[in-house]
Amino acid sequence: QVQLVESGGGLVQLGGSLRLSCEISGNTFGISTMGWFRQAPGKQRELVAWITSGSINYLDSVKGRFIISRDYAKDVMYLRMNSLEPEDTAIYYCNIASFSGVNYWGQGTQVTVSS
Repeated sequence: QVQLVESGGGLVQLGGSLRLSCEISGNTFGISTMGWFRQAPGKQRELVAWITSGSINYLDSVKGRFIISRDYAKDVMYLRMNSLEPEDTAIYYCNIASFSGVNYWGQGTQVTVSS
């Protein structure tokens, strides 16, 4: 079992920055992908940034603004979000997927960008 706990969300003005954290605990053996999703009201959950097989990938709309990283010593995954836009308003979830197809989710953290 893997447990994920997000933090760092909040209210920020247009153009501001936030850093989300995802604390990882439990048995992380066999992880294939880890990343961040978001879900805005009335919209489907979408994958924003992810790390898999050593490569880092981003949703086109956040490229150049968001940075995903992991501190292996602390077992924390981060999402640094810069130049935030109202369209980034959503609940952000961290996710870990195993090679066996099991998905683990955090509880989510709200990010609100005001214009």
